[in-house]
Amino acid sequence: MEATTFRQKMQIAREDAILSAVNTLLASKGFEAMTVDDVAAEAGIAKASLYRHFPSKEDLAAAAMARMLDEVLALCASLPAEQDEVDKLKAVAHWAMFSQLAGTMPSLPHANSSLVATLSRNEAYLQRVFKLSDCMGEWIVLAQEKGSLNAALPPQLILYNLFARACDPVLAVLKATGGYSDAEVVELQWQACFSGLGGKA
Repeated sequence: MEATTFRQKMQIAREDAILSAVNTLLASKGFEAMTVDDVAAEAGIAKASLYRHFPSKEDLAAAAMARMLDEVLALCASLPAEQDEVDKLKAVAHWAMFSQLAGTMPSLPHANSSLVATLSRNEAYLQRVFKLSDCMGEWIVLAQEKGSLNAALPPQLILYNLFARACDPVLAVLKATGGYSDAEVVELQWQACFSGLGGKA
């Protein structure tokens, strides 16, 4: 296996800086408001240099979102096989919610956004989405079989509800009150998602 050259290491570091900038801007401004000039300024590189790595704003966003999925897939792979399925789902949901509170979770694009069309054609992004969905879907089905999750609910509904935690506006609203730490905000929202809002009989 060939060693990574200094030039390759510099290119990887530059791309990491670019994608980190994109994630921050997608979280704070959204895709439609974000510009390539914004990304170049945030990453501290020339716009022309940025275009050598990524040919368009859509490609920038798709690469950033694929990298984000790599992070959560690495988390999934690190969880012990014997760990309870609900605890695994909680770990992923917590990661997503803490990322949102930290301002590093991209907001979802509008249905008519040009980014949606780009993502639907981006093989790297799609492969990661399907892999994450399969992994979490398996945990959901196993938890339903054990009675830890409501078996009357379609697994896809539970999965989409967990995905929604990554862009839940309630997190920012609770944090803005100043009455809760980030950890408390995340735990409260998990309880609302997992246990529901209704009182026990």
